[in-house]
This record gives sequence, structure tokens and C-alpha cells, in this order.
Amino acid sequence: MPDRNDHHISHRYDQELEALRDDVLNMGSKVEEQIDSAVRALTEGDHALAEQTIREDHRLNSMEVEADEKAVSLLARRTPAARDLRFVMTAIKTITDLERMGDEAEKIARMALDLTSERAAKRYQALPNISEAVRNQTRNALDSLASMDAEAALRVHREDERVDEMFEGIFRELLTYMMEDPRHISDSIDILFVAKALERIGDHSKNITEYVIYLVHGQDVRHTDVNDLDLEDRD
Repeated sequence: MPDRNDHHISHRYDQELEALRDDVLNMGSKVEEQIDSAVRALTEGDHALAEQTIREDHRLNSMEVEADEKAVSLLARRTPAARDLRFVMTAIKTITDLERMGDEAEKIARMALDLTSERAAKRYQALPNISEAVRNQTRNALDSLASMDAEAALRVHREDERVDEMFEGIFRELLTYMMEDPRHISDSIDILFVAKALERIGDHSKNITEYVIYLVHGQDVRHTDVNDLDLEDRD
């Protein structure tokens, strides 16, 4: 007959894993909100929204600390194994990437503080496409984590190539623009700064998809050509 105390411990353990999962996903939702707010503040010249986005970064940092503490506590007290261990490691790595994505959003918001709405509309018209692509990539990466869907994660991973191509296109366009008229060098560098921040957010989203694949299949796919992947569940 099963020990009731053992059942209670197991139930409590499952609750702790679920609480950590909720913390990571809530942090992801906050990051999505920060990215959206930062880009809108920039393109609309909304200083109030930019300031709010910057202030909210402190909340994101607090969420990182709280989630990290839960993950470390689980490792120390529960000594998880197999997929549970992979989940905790995935959570720890994802938390770090989410915090860095928030930092990039804060950079964009700080850039927005230097603008008036007229200048913003004129200077940043090249950014809506890459910002939309990055926000979709971030949302889809987090969805793949929530559903633990490795195939979806792999599809999102491949989307990063498109974001990289968009960034390279913006870079080439701005380089040509600066060569043709040096008076626009300062404006062009500002645009490039923001585009690079968005591209980095895409890179962090790609990292999250790699963690999802590791979680589900136990395969470390970092530094691997995803087109050659043969996913095989080892658990």
C-alpha cells in the first residue's frame, strides 16, 4: 500500500515544479510586454511609455531573482532526475535569456527618450518589420516552452535566419545612406543601435527554443545545424 506521506511529498514536489514553470512563463509574458512597449514608445515618440518601460525593468529583475531562487531550491532539496532535472536547467537558462531580452527592451526605451514624435516617425520607419518579426519569434518561442513542443521550437529556431537577414538588410541600407550623405550618420547609427537590440532579442528567443528541444529530447543542439537535426526522445 502506498505511503500517504510519500504521496504528499510527491504532490508537493509537482506543485513546486509547476510554480517554477508559472514563474518562467509569467516572466516571458512580461518580456513580451516590455518589447512591445519599447518599440511603440520609439516609433510613436511616446516619452511617458518609454519611462514606464524603463521603470518596469526593475520588476523584471525581481521576477528573475524570485524564479532563480525557486530553481536553486528545487535542485538543492529535491535532487530532480531525468526530465525533471532537464526542466529545472531549462528554466534557469530561460530566466537568464529573458532578463537579457528585457535589458535590450530597456535600451530601446532609453533611445525613445531622445526623440520627439516627428523625429521618431521619420527616423525609425525601417524598423516595424524587424520588430514585428522579433516579437512573433519571442511569442512563439515561449509558446513552444509552455506546450513543451520540440517541433514547434525547431520551427521558431529556423525563423531566426529571417531576422538575421532583415538586420543585414537594414545595415546595408544604412551604410549606403551614410555614404551618400554623411549628415545622416548620427541618425543612421541610432537606427542601427535599435535594430541590433532587436536582433539580439531574436537570438535570445532562439536560445529558448534550443532549451525546449533539450528539455523534450535530451539533446543539446547548441552550435548545431538545425536543418540536420534528427530529434529522438531519449527519456
